[in-house]
Amino acid sequence: MMDELTLAIVDSPDCPVSEHIAILSASGDAPEIPLDSRTVSGFSEGLTLLEGGEFDMVAMPARLLHGRQAEMLAAGCEVVGARVPRRPNLVLVSENKIGYQPKSAIILSDSKLVRRQLRRARRGLRILGPTAFAAINDLDAPPSGPVPLAEWMEGLRQSEEIDGYITSRPVYDELDIGGRRHALLPDPKDRGGVHFLPLPYADLVILMARMRFPISISEQLSEPEGNTSWRVHDQMISGLSEEILERTGILVRHRHVRSLMKQAERDKDITLEQSCHDTEGEVLDDDVRVEIRLEIISKNGHKTLGLDRIVRYVNFEYATISLLRDWEVLVREATREVPKDFYTDIDASAYIDLVE
Repeated sequence: MMDELTLAIVDSPDCPVSEHIAILSASGDAPEIPLDSRTVSGFSEGLTLLEGGEFDMVAMPARLLHGRQAEMLAAGCEVVGARVPRRPNLVLVSENKIGYQPKSAIILSDSKLVRRQLRRARRGLRILGPTAFAAINDLDAPPSGPVPLAEWMEGLRQSEEIDGYITSRPVYDELDIGGRRHALLPDPKDRGGVHFLPLPYADLVILMARMRFPISISEQLSEPEGNTSWRVHDQMISGLSEEILERTGILVRHRHVRSLMKQAERDKDITLEQSCHDTEGEVLDDDVRVEIRLEIISKNGHKTLGLDRIVRYVNFEYATISLLRDWEVLVREATREVPKDFYTDIDASAYIDLVE
């Protein structure tokens, strides 16, 4: 049995892993084994130190591993656990909510997905990236880091050059911004209403260790819902290119049957209600379900391609494989040119263009 667990921590402005670990250590679920943690600069350093045996485990934002899993496997390491995202939803820093913005209000966001979500939520606004806004107004190029960029956009908001901007909750808290914030939440008030799925890997912390690391120890730092979120992300989007990834929204979370039944009753959703029953029609109150939601949006925000699924927790890994196949078919069919039934038919373009 290990006397102490050495943990390397990789922080990012949008995903402060140190805070996740501090919350765990101060909670009633703190690991029995003592932790000796140290912050390292990034993925490469953490992997090198882990491979060399200087650390037992590395805790880092899951986003850093995207496209680099081959490096991890070549070093003889693997993901052994994950922590539940605490604050995955971005915030709009503005005096008004998105629905109460004045006509032609200027909102800045560095994320392509969020810009498309904002255009879908409200027509008539000027939704721009910081670089595009700077070029239009002959300003110096905005800073690249999330914190300096938020400071730059906050200055524009205070000078009333823009009406608002999008940032993450950790960055908002770090800068101690005095402006009002409005969370971009994934659950609409009414069925089919405005919603904002989180960015891929948003605030998801993974735990990386060498192969054959003791499960009894990794379980003390990980969480079942975090593990579920990571496995679904890994199955669904780990192979996406950066161009497609930045246009994709994904939400993975555990749901209890009771809350799903209340939602089904509120929205009069028969399909959702039926997903809460077993094969004999009985409601399983103590059963945990996994909600998986995935979407891509056209550039103008007018068209959305989405797939929502509620699956039983005990079957979620098999259900994720099925979901991935369904999603691939859906994307393939929605992005291909519509064939003519007769030669006199008018040419019809694809429902949604992933290249735009």
